[in-house]
Amino acid sequence: MSGLCWKLLLGSAVLLAPFATAAELLVAAASDLAPLQGQLGAAFAQQSGVKVLWSTGASGTLAQQIANGAPHDVFLSANRQFVEDLVKAGRIDGSSVFVYATGRIGVWSVKGNVRRLEDLVGAGVRTIAIPNPRFAPYGVAARQALEAAGLWQQVSGRIVYAENVRQSMQYAESGNADAVITSWTLLQGREGSSLLAETLHAPIAQAAGMRVDTEHRAEAVRFLEFLRSPAAVRIFAAHGLTAASATTTATPAAAPARKRKR
Repeated sequence: MSGLCWKLLLGSAVLLAPFATAAELLVAAASDLAPLQGQLGAAFAQQSGVKVLWSTGASGTLAQQIANGAPHDVFLSANRQFVEDLVKAGRIDGSSVFVYATGRIGVWSVKGNVRRLEDLVGAGVRTIAIPNPRFAPYGVAARQALEAAGLWQQVSGRIVYAENVRQSMQYAESGNADAVITSWTLLQGREGSSLLAETLHAPIAQAAGMRVDTEHRAEAVRFLEFLRSPAAVRIFAAHGLTAASATTTATPAAAPARKRKR
């Protein structure tokens, strides 16, 4: 796909990318990170002088974009497998990949009548929003949790699939769904929200990696190093993410940064 097509498809952040300076970095981030982006970007900019331009969406959708040539410098996926697949495809530098955090899911209803999974079978719950498991790892976890609780067969006909965690939340907030199972980063602090047991689903290991041919390699390396820093760990923890060990993978060597071609 041509650069012009990507500029049109990926929104305002990517519209800026062809004109970005060496002090700007384009990061594709899973939707569960939306509440953290301002703090992460500000902390990294203060430390490095590099501005982060965010492009947010379902991990599977972002992975498809990168596979098709989208100009993201760094990919923050909610599922390590999407990153590993891009390594195999020659799009992501395998030496840069590491798990930066582990996510959790929760349940919430605008009426406050859903405090646990078992409440989803109640007469007052006609529709339940979850992220689409085809593209969103949090949707996979939501289905696994319902299956583990023995509720999937009872509620599967009520499921409304959203493109990503943020859209699933919007369905519930707007009343288009009576309840939602989504990322805890979006539910934390909301009255009536409940964190689900992590034993109900496989670990949501969120992985990072940088594009093989990024023209901002030095900045990408610095950003990946920042994700392991105490400042980033504090931001993750404040939003309900458990930061992973910083010893997973050695950080790749930086190369002189090059300006993006106009």
